[in-house]
Amino acid sequence: MLSVFRSFIRSKFGALFAILFLGVIAAAFIMGDITSGKFGGGSMFSGSNAAKAKGLTLSQGEFQDRVQRVFENARRSNPGLQIADFFAQGGAAQVYDQLVASLTLRAFADDQGVHISKRLVDAQIAQIPAFQDAAGNFSQESFRALLTRERLTEQALRDDISREILQRQLLAPIGLGARPSETLVLPYASLLLEARQGTVAAIPAVAFLDEKNPTDAQLTDYYKANSPRFTIPEQRRIRYALVDAVRFAQASQPSEAEISAYYTQNKAVYAAKQNRTVEQLVLPTQAGAKAIADQVKGGKTLAAAAQGAGLAVATLADQSREALTASAGKPIADAAFAAKQGELVGPVRGSLGWLLLRVTALNDTAARPLAAVRGEIVETLRAQKEKQLLADFTGKLENQIADGGTFEEVVKDNGLTLETSPPLLSTGKQVNDQAYTPSADLQPLVAPTFAMSADDDAQLVPITPDKRYALVAPGQIITAAPPPLAEVKQLVLAQYKLNEGNKKAKVLADQIQAKVAKGMKLADAIAQAGVKLPAPQMLGGRRADIMRGEQRPPAEVGIMFQMAANSVKTLPIGQDRGYFVVQLNKIERGDAKAQPQLLAQVRDQLGEVIGQEYGQQFERAIEKELKVTRNPSAVAQVRQVLASTNSGDQ
Repeated sequence: MLSVFRSFIRSKFGALFAILFLGVIAAAFIMGDITSGKFGGGSMFSGSNAAKAKGLTLSQGEFQDRVQRVFENARRSNPGLQIADFFAQGGAAQVYDQLVASLTLRAFADDQGVHISKRLVDAQIAQIPAFQDAAGNFSQESFRALLTRERLTEQALRDDISREILQRQLLAPIGLGARPSETLVLPYASLLLEARQGTVAAIPAVAFLDEKNPTDAQLTDYYKANSPRFTIPEQRRIRYALVDAVRFAQASQPSEAEISAYYTQNKAVYAAKQNRTVEQLVLPTQAGAKAIADQVKGGKTLAAAAQGAGLAVATLADQSREALTASAGKPIADAAFAAKQGELVGPVRGSLGWLLLRVTALNDTAARPLAAVRGEIVETLRAQKEKQLLADFTGKLENQIADGGTFEEVVKDNGLTLETSPPLLSTGKQVNDQAYTPSADLQPLVAPTFAMSADDDAQLVPITPDKRYALVAPGQIITAAPPPLAEVKQLVLAQYKLNEGNKKAKVLADQIQAKVAKGMKLADAIAQAGVKLPAPQMLGGRRADIMRGEQRPPAEVGIMFQMAANSVKTLPIGQDRGYFVVQLNKIERGDAKAQPQLLAQVRDQLGEVIGQEYGQQFERAIEKELKVTRNPSAVAQVRQVLASTNSGDQ
């Protein structure tokens, strides 16, 4: 529902930046948006400062690096995103504002003697899923490996986490208790219950297509003016070398000495043992337990005697001594394993009361000699050694890369086979072969490779964890660009005609709008258009229903909630497909007075928005108090540089 009240969060990048700068550090890390520089401490770029706050600085290079990273992260989820669109949405300016706000809070904290302890940072690191093993425990190995892959020092990570924690600690209390009044909540809640109905007519561009083709000059001029429409997204060749555990098949075979040693170390596992199935009845008093025991000795079954007392017997099936000890305690297990089959034992004091036990079945397992279990021991040892050899080998590759080895050098030195894919889009498809499908080995490498920069070190990417990996690096990078006109002439020709038809559709839509505004019925105006058009349709709905969750209504319905009663508007269908003429017929006002649950929900959400606004006002007040200086040309300079370096995305 926040989207109803805050248009920014509805924007393409609003949610991204909200998460990126106000979310937890784990999310930021997984998205790859942790920089390797520090506020006020040597960025990997040189240049003037983008902002200053007391003794701290934000370098122009660090600002540029962060904008580039945010853009790349956004493009991971939207491969067609272009740098020009990113800037048009205010991407660079929003990143700059957030970085300056973070710098300001850091300076304020230093001024007030507020510091983040190492223990708190350690706790935050331990909670990051990327640093945890399969059991959810912190893994030092995963921690080091991921830092190496991200080219991030431990101190840089700690600095970023400290800033995130500091930002939350300083801003969270500001919004606490922000509770809007009933008079403020009711109109917004009622707005969600408002329903609107209107008539929509489509004026499709295809109704005006000209059979006559344009001249070559007209088509060339159109193509030049609209080349971004026909731009082929960035393509990359993926260079990779596979590392499979099979290469260690011979080396992982255990020796006879290792097999014997393993059998000796685990002799208890292979020794003869007996499991027992036990009936168990728990009673609160010793006297009660004795009374039930007397009934059993008199001929009743334990289950029947228990039922007569309003109780039930629990059956513990096929229990080993160790398992029964763990679940019931040592005295109970000792008593059960000392009894004969069918014998009643007890009362025995347990943690929950007094117990009566009866052994109902014995399951004996004979001892297994080495010859009988040799095969499974060999497989266990072989798998362990194979996994360790693979881990050692991949660790060696990562160390060589970290020490400055090139992709080609590491591949050659370790006897790997270099493979190169054809040019691929970020989807894994090929431009000229839509039927192409990457192999099972290549598919997992596409996303990581497109996330890398051209000069990034090679990375190890798991294909099948603990079994198969690939050392990958970007190969040829074909920047996004429109193809030669000759290659897409028929497509451009079709789009040209559609564009011309769209212009005519707009003229007719404006004429119909004018007639309806003067009192003509929309259906009559469509009938008199002189062109065969689809019949108008009645559309509408309640605001809360059509904007539920992340759902967005069709544009022709959404515009009704921005119109005055009985008014009429035109709306482009999009992509040169024509225009809608929308007439709003009816507005049914909502009233949330009788819906306390909705009022409470809206109150909470408005309170969150107000709290965020308080936090922003607090940041601005600190910035003014500390006399933080901003470089007025910082955003423009970064836009200019990144527009050039990402020229294929324009």
